[in-house]
Amino acid sequence: MHYLWKHTLLVTGATLLSSGIAYAQTPDLSAPPSIEGAVVSDHGNVTLRMGLGLAESSPQYISSQYFADILDQRSEGRISVNIFPNSQLGDDVQMMEMLQTGTLDMTYPSSSPATSYVSELAVFDLPFLLPTREAAIEAMRSDVAQEMLDAFEGTGLKALTFSENGFRQLSNSSRQVSSPEDVAGLDVRGLSVRTMENPVHLAIWQALGANPTPMAFGELFSAMEQGVVDGQENPWSTILTSNFHEVQDYGSETRHVYTPFIMMISERTWNRLAPEYQALIHEAALQSADYEIQLASEYDDWARDQLEERGMQITRLDDYQIAAFQAAVQPVYEEWAPRIGEDLVTEFQRIAESTMAE
Repeated sequence: MHYLWKHTLLVTGATLLSSGIAYAQTPDLSAPPSIEGAVVSDHGNVTLRMGLGLAESSPQYISSQYFADILDQRSEGRISVNIFPNSQLGDDVQMMEMLQTGTLDMTYPSSSPATSYVSELAVFDLPFLLPTREAAIEAMRSDVAQEMLDAFEGTGLKALTFSENGFRQLSNSSRQVSSPEDVAGLDVRGLSVRTMENPVHLAIWQALGANPTPMAFGELFSAMEQGVVDGQENPWSTILTSNFHEVQDYGSETRHVYTPFIMMISERTWNRLAPEYQALIHEAALQSADYEIQLASEYDDWARDQLEERGMQITRLDDYQIAAFQAAVQPVYEEWAPRIGEDLVTEFQRIAESTMAE
């Protein structure tokens, strides 16, 4: 039995005890695919340090363990990966900067803070652009998406592949939200919502009448606990594995933005590797990304239901309510589509429409 099998069985069987109630920490996730392929030649021993933002129970972490397992098996232990979850080494921005300086080998940020390196990535931040997971996967695997990954060349970061962060949902500690008016507050103040350090996300929440507050993910739980911000927006799986339900009473299934993760390696590290090691790492990244997407899809609805079981009041928005949010954020398209690139936005819209027609 490989390490990953042992890890997965332990995670899926784990429980969390809260107020005398035992909760499963993960659903019954798919086992990792079998590892196939020849063992690579001996080019010396390499240890890669990889920093993650999310917890050990997240699809991101579990799939990263699979990535490590592939490298370990196909190099006969010569390539090892030490994974540091829970923002131990810093937030996404800090860890990308560490890759540039060579003080960290790998990280796995959301695409949103990476727009400072490749501005075209902001297309993923446009609200309601990718309405389904199928559309999002098709977009991530498209030629234009590969061009974005290639555009990191020369930044100090090498982008290996996209995988799923997921559809972002709103949570807060103040009130139920089923309309833009609930966000803006009308008779009360607008919600203060933590966002990533990304100008398109700021524009979205400004258009909805909120008070967006950029903040590092590692600081978010305590900020919500202390009332510095009312809420935040992340996929259900992140909200659950980060225990945000402990400080957030309300959730709204807005699905307002789909953001991918990007697995990255430091160019300094990459350039020191033998070509055969480079090829193996890239292949392992692609395989583990496919596994991460599968895990994320299994996790999403389960995580929402778990949050409800643990006391979060979740509002499922219908098509008419979603349409009201879409109308409210149209100024974001008017401002940002020309800056991101009209052709790129049109291509993503074409991808979304083609998957809906299938």
